[in-house]
Amino acid sequence: MDDRVLRELPPLLENDFMYVADRRKKEFTYPIHKHEVFELNYVENGEGVLRIVGDSSETIGNRELVLITSPDLEHVWSQGTCNSDEIREITIQFFFNFNSSDSIFCRTPMLPIKHLFEKARKGVAFTPEAIEEVYPLLNSLSTKKDKFYSVIDFLTILYKLSLADGTRELATSSFAKVDVDSDSRRILKVKDYISKHFTNEIRLAELADLVGMSPTSFSRFFKLRSGKTLSDYIVEMRLGVAARQLVDTTDSISEICYGCGFNTLSNFNRLFRKYKGCSPTEFREKYFKTKIIV
Repeated sequence: MDDRVLRELPPLLENDFMYVADRRKKEFTYPIHKHEVFELNYVENGEGVLRIVGDSSETIGNRELVLITSPDLEHVWSQGTCNSDEIREITIQFFFNFNSSDSIFCRTPMLPIKHLFEKARKGVAFTPEAIEEVYPLLNSLSTKKDKFYSVIDFLTILYKLSLADGTRELATSSFAKVDVDSDSRRILKVKDYISKHFTNEIRLAELADLVGMSPTSFSRFFKLRSGKTLSDYIVEMRLGVAARQLVDTTDSISEICYGCGFNTLSNFNRLFRKYKGCSPTEFREKYFKTKIIV
């Protein structure tokens, strides 16, 4: 379905550090898209706007701030039920090679920002408290006349956001095609096994045995280290792959359902709506309704 997603060509030139657009508008008209550069997007007076990042689809409140650092993660802000005439959108596009060994972001003082960039490959949304913390700098960024101090202010924004609590990842790893990571070798081993066998029935006992633990102990251990139950993790992985196939293929809903390890179509539809907030058909239509030729 790549022909339905706009590959945007950002206005950044080779020697540019970042591009800042501070807009006042009445509606969102730009189609679903993706681009090579990173993007920090702030929306104000946007209550009711529908924001899609990968397989995450949410109606936003009065204001929000989202960071995306993947070139292949589709996203869009669409009008939804918003009826404000005073929408403000600040979009900052930039690019840092943060994984290179000689990158400044591999130096100790910059590591929090590097870790934020890694999380933002799935898209991240920040809390109201974090937004309030950076808003004064964000608000004045487009009016700065000295480019050097604009860069300093922007790096300060990123640093403050990297330290903020409650930052929430949006897309699932399986949809965003991001490798899972973990500080526990046992958890990583289990997640790797699940990613290879998610289409089959996976039993708690076999995973516990895989890492030499009792089922009860492993269940508690997994929840403690991953922040979610084993069953939730498996369901989210299957749904992430299913959502990816809804976007990338023309396979039927039932083909995707059974191909992703779900036993019944009704259970697949119920879980999809529970986790994604819409049916598989509605999810696919959100991508299909925008016709794009690049």
